[in-house]
Amino acid sequence: VAIKKIRLQGLRKKELKVNELMVMKVNRNPNLVNCLDSYLVGEELQLVMEYMDGGTLSNVISKTYLSEDEMAAISRE
Repeated sequence: VAIKKIRLQGLRKKELKVNELMVMKVNRNPNLVNCLDSYLVGEELQLVMEYMDGGTLSNVISKTYLSEDEMAAISRE
């Protein structure tokens, strides 16, 4: 597993993160990294996620060039 730590500062941010968490827990998909559990530790929300070797999607995207067709195929999946 991987643990994603999210600092909760400000009411609006808390609402957005709780909404994100609820969507992740309800919507399971074999093509996505799923949230297994969550914990509130002080002002920090900790999400227990499936581990995905290779890093975060944003890291992969920033270091990889994809053609428009490749992006469309990935988005479709």
